[in-house]
Amino acid sequence: MEPLGLVVHGKAEPFSAALRSLVNNPRYSDVRFVVGQEQQEVFAHRCLLACRCNFFQRLLGTEPGPGVPSPVVLSTVPTEAFLAVLEFLYTNSVKLHRHSVLEVLTAAVEYGLEELREAAVTFGLGPLQERCVAFIEAHSQEALRSQGFLELSAAALLPLLRSDKLCVDEAELVRAARSWARVGAAVLERPVAEVAAPVVKELRLALLAPAELSALEEQNRQEPLIPVEQIVEAWKCHALRRGDEARGAPCRRRRGTLPREHHRFLDLSFK
Repeated sequence: MEPLGLVVHGKAEPFSAALRSLVNNPRYSDVRFVVGQEQQEVFAHRCLLACRCNFFQRLLGTEPGPGVPSPVVLSTVPTEAFLAVLEFLYTNSVKLHRHSVLEVLTAAVEYGLEELREAAVTFGLGPLQERCVAFIEAHSQEALRSQGFLELSAAALLPLLRSDKLCVDEAELVRAARSWARVGAAVLERPVAEVAAPVVKELRLALLAPAELSALEEQNRQEPLIPVEQIVEAWKCHALRRGDEARGAPCRRRRGTLPREHHRFLDLSFK
């Protein structure tokens, strides 16, 4: 039996720095990309990309012919995001920035870079959530009727129900929340009210007219969804006819709230 050899580990930082110096470096480069709408030329090294990423292995699998090879055109990825992908492939690390993380995430998904995708998702949750909420705010009716809405997690649904800019009336939002909770209850095999508990507190029941609130109360007896205390707070808002007096009952109107007679007593209008 041969004696065990000694495994020598060099310092990681100089190695990483040396490889980083090759990112977009024309020296020894054997592949060129034309990237983004600005058509910026980016230099890379075929063997590094191919051994690190299956996408580039397939893309660059054909050996270039004699002469100067034509550049590879990647027009849909912004230059900054593409350079971040290259740096990750060369060095296995990259510094992400808020203003470009979503573009890096898109590129990581397209190129099948799972580690970079996970990092970009974690780092970009804030901007990503803001964009998603803004899209749903602008397309509230369509979003609430989609299958994707029913599949949202409670954590994803909460910022939507907290938004003043949803273009939907509260009665429809209550119905959508019930449908969402029913689907979750069926999947998780838990009671509807238990599934709904983290999100229904954001429903603004005081915006409903007395007749609507009575109907909701009756439906809630048959299929519990909303805590009784929350409905009581909504009735209190009606009784006091002052939104700021009914503690715990959200009375602020949303962008899509339909006008009702009692709304003139609410102090907090849509901003």
